[in-house]
Amino acid sequence: MKALLANCSVSISELKKNPTAIIDQAEGEPIAILNHNRPTAYLVPAETYERLMERLEDYQLGLLVRERQNEKISAVEVNVDEL
Repeated sequence: MKALLANCSVSISELKKNPTAIIDQAEGEPIAILNHNRPTAYLVPAETYERLMERLEDYQLGLLVRERQNEKISAVEVNVDEL
């Protein structure tokens, strides 16, 4: 059986009955959606998803900064006032 990446899980049938109550009970945490006792999807509240996307963007920007730091040797020095 696959490991669940959430502390809360619910069957698709239960989710259909009252999705708002299930989201509220999860208190912002992801919810594993199960089909035949296997995770088929994860339901993440909008606020949690937005924070996750911000972190991912920060991580990607950090990688870009590190990559460009290695290019510093070939950089051209520019005076902003001369532009």
